[in-house]
Amino acid sequence: MQVWDGITGSHISFEWQFSGGDPQSGKQKTIAYMTENLNLSLALLTRLDELGLAAIYDKSKVESISLGEGEEDLDLTSWPVIEISGGRRLAARLLVGADGGNSPVRAFAGIESRGWDYERHGVVATVRLEGSGWGGNESRTAYQRFLPTGPVALLPLPGDLSTLVWSTTPTRAAHLLKLSLEDFAAMVNAAFRLSPVDLMFMHTQDQGQADEVAWREKHTRANPSLIPQRVMSIQAGSVASFPLRMRHADTYVGERITLIGDAAHTIHPLAGQGLNQGQGDVQKLVQTLGFAVEHGQDIGTQLSLESYNSERYSANNILIGVVDKLHKLYSASSGPLVPVRSWGLSAVNAMSPLKAFIMRHAAGYER
Repeated sequence: MQVWDGITGSHISFEWQFSGGDPQSGKQKTIAYMTENLNLSLALLTRLDELGLAAIYDKSKVESISLGEGEEDLDLTSWPVIEISGGRRLAARLLVGADGGNSPVRAFAGIESRGWDYERHGVVATVRLEGSGWGGNESRTAYQRFLPTGPVALLPLPGDLSTLVWSTTPTRAAHLLKLSLEDFAAMVNAAFRLSPVDLMFMHTQDQGQADEVAWREKHTRANPSLIPQRVMSIQAGSVASFPLRMRHADTYVGERITLIGDAAHTIHPLAGQGLNQGQGDVQKLVQTLGFAVEHGQDIGTQLSLESYNSERYSANNILIGVVDKLHKLYSASSGPLVPVRSWGLSAVNAMSPLKAFIMRHAAGYER
C-alpha cells in the first residue's frame, strides 16, 4: 500500500517484506482482501442455506418492534417482538441490531448514539485501470493520497478493476457526480497526480476536465511507481455519494438487545476499517453467546452479554478516535501541522518494525 501527503509529498510504503512474512520460506501474509458486497452477501446466504439452521424472511420490512405480553405459560414481557410485513410476529430471546447507522433496534432500546458530521461526502465508483497493477496479479497495491479536502483511495479488485473512495466536500462531491464518465475518470487521475491547486481549478469547470488534465500532466512531475495506473473508464451506474459522519453508541447491549456494526459505531472510511470492525463485533458476539450456552446462561441478559460489550466497545472506541484525529490532522492545508505530519509520516516509513506492527494489526493478525 502506498500512502502520501498531497501537499508535501511525504509518503509511507507498506510493502510485503514488512507484513510479517517469512522471507526464507517464501511465505507472506496478506494485508487485506477486497471483496465486493454482492459476492460477500451471496457467500453468506449460501452458507446459511447449507447449514439449514436459519429462517430467512426475504423482501420483508420490519413494521414495528415492541415488548411482548405475559401469558399463563410464557412470560414475554421482557422479550422484543418484531412485526414484519404481512402481520407475522417474531419474539426474540436476543434481538441483534445489525440494521445500520439509523438503527430502529437501537432506537427501540433507547440507546443514544453520539458523534458529529464531518461535512464531507464519500464518492465511490468502480474504475477500470490500464492493467492489473504495476506488480501484476500476484502483487496488488492499494493507493491513498491525503488531500486538504479529504483522502482519495484506489483499492484493487480482480483483474484491472479497482474501487474508488474519494472523501471531499459536499459541493465538490456534487460537482463530480454531474460530470460525464470521461471527465470523472480524468478527475480521478488528477487526484493522484496533480497539485491541490490544479484540482481546485478543475472543480470550477462544468466540463472539459479530460483535456485539461492531459495538458497539465505534461507539466507535472510524478513517480509512476508510487501512483496507481491510469484510470481508463468508469463502470456505468457505479458512481455514488454518501455523507461521512462519526457516531458511537453509549453501549452495545440492553436487556435482550445487542448492537453490532454500523448500528453500534460509524467511522470515517479513510482507514477502511468499517467492515472489519463489524466482523470483529460478530466474532466476539459469537464467542460470548457460545460461552453463555455452554454455561447454561440466558443469552439475552445483560450479564451474559457484558464481555462482548466491554471488549468491543473499548477496541472500537480506540480505533474511532485514532481515525478521527487522522482526519483532522490531514485536513490542515497550512500552518505548523503540515511539516510536523510530513516529518511523522517519513519517520514511520523509516521504521520497519513499527510498520510491521501497524500492518499486523490492520490485517487482524493480532486481535
